Amino acid sequence: MGVTKNIQSEENIKKMVAHAFPNKEMLSCKELTEGMCNVAYLILFADGTKSILKIAAADNHGYMTNEVNMMDAEVKAMELARGKMSAKVAGIELFNKERKLCSGNYFFMEFIEGENYFFTQDTYTEEEKEDISFQIGQNVKQMVSIIGTDFRQLGDEENHFATQYELMRHMLTNVINDADRKSVEYFIRGDELLHMLEKDKEIFAEVTKPSLVHYDLWEGNVFIKDKRVVGIIDWERALFGDPLMEDRFRRHTRNDAFLRGYGQEKFTDSEMRRIYWYDILLYLTMMTEGQYREYEDDGQYRWVAPLYEASLKELRYE
Repeated sequence: MGVTKNIQSEENIKKMVAHAFPNKEMLSCKELTEGMCNVAYLILFADGTKSILKIAAADNHGYMTNEVNMMDAEVKAMELARGKMSAKVAGIELFNKERKLCSGNYFFMEFIEGENYFFTQDTYTEEEKEDISFQIGQNVKQMVSIIGTDFRQLGDEENHFATQYELMRHMLTNVINDADRKSVEYFIRGDELLHMLEKDKEIFAEVTKPSLVHYDLWEGNVFIKDKRVVGIIDWERALFGDPLMEDRFRRHTRNDAFLRGYGQEKFTDSEMRRIYWYDILLYLTMMTEGQYREYEDDGQYRWVAPLYEASLKELRYE
């Protein structure tokens, strides 16, 4: 478990629940262990209804530079996306930033009926999994049709950009600095990587509208019921940027069924280079993350590093 999980006692959770729902009685609370960053609890009430409590860390220990005001970002993204996608985006029941009852910010949100796709995917046939990927593609297309006014991470109130290139350079610079601080090996000097990005500046100019991007739409953030995509959770990394920044376009996740659902099965040379750059941004983040979260081993680094190297090879000019 990473150091960012702000575990609370049942007694304290009861106080938080009583403050949020004064007319309800809590029967039980259960920690949901699937998430990698914030801690979450399933709250069951005496009237049979349920709610999800999500709690942010007490401070910035364990976070990387790009992880700015993530709970604020999540609430903003959910409010923007709610009702605009086929999948359900839970409504926020209470968002508390007072830090009187808890050391971190927290919110209660609607409970979504369904199963976490990451833990159930092996129960589906290949044809059913393809159909689910197709549905995810449809939902991503709906999501990126939500347009912002500038390029930015939703939780970052200080850094707003006029272009996609500026956002990309800002985020990549941050993760390079994070990696260097922890002496993470990423097979190229940071200044050389940024110089390569500068040479590719023109390909980012094609992105003229900042789209809402979840940025972390892996299987663990998708809920399924009756073989349908019924919910999308964990919006804390959301940003306004190039739709191709979405996780489903990465080297390890991109598949034909998703692309058919999204409505784009082929990419121009410029789009592919942007895809490789977004691979670099995500994979370098994942290679570095364990050092900040204080994971028990380097398994994530060893899994991600070959993916990073493959995309870096595609970007190198001969």
